[in-house]
Amino acid sequence: MATGEVAQRPLVDPSDLAVGEVITNSGRLSVARMYTPHAPALPFTPNQLASLDEALTLSSRETGLDFSVYLGPLEGDTRAAAEAMHASIGARASHAVLVAVSPGQRVVEIVTGEESHRRVNDRGAKLAVMSMVASFKEGDIAGGLVGGLRMLTDQAGSAPKV
Repeated sequence: MATGEVAQRPLVDPSDLAVGEVITNSGRLSVARMYTPHAPALPFTPNQLASLDEALTLSSRETGLDFSVYLGPLEGDTRAAAEAMHASIGARASHAVLVAVSPGQRVVEIVTGEESHRRVNDRGAKLAVMSMVASFKEGDIAGGLVGGLRMLTDQAGSAPKV
């Protein structure tokens, strides 16, 4: 064998190769494929996210309270985890309302701060939770959250005039 000669003939005609395929000098077929990672499965559609964003914005604007929603696992004691998350808000925690939902644990926690608790009492929060749970049982997490936020907004009323 002399230098530059191919040891074996290609089994594939080069004109039959697809995009990203080539026959190397050794006669081996090399294929390049585009790697497309799977998009993460999101719990909400873009329309549901828009509705949830609008509900959060309107709730905060109308009441003057800071509304937040957490969807995911609550480690350990669910109430303590939700309260720790609420406390992490910082200086505005007294004017904040956190709705923490853990579908896998079947838990809904509503945590209010000192000021927000004056405007959203326990009875109103329980009614909002019952409404959300009814929607969650039907598989409508986004609708349940939006409905619950609306109920909490109605309970809190308009922002006090300064």
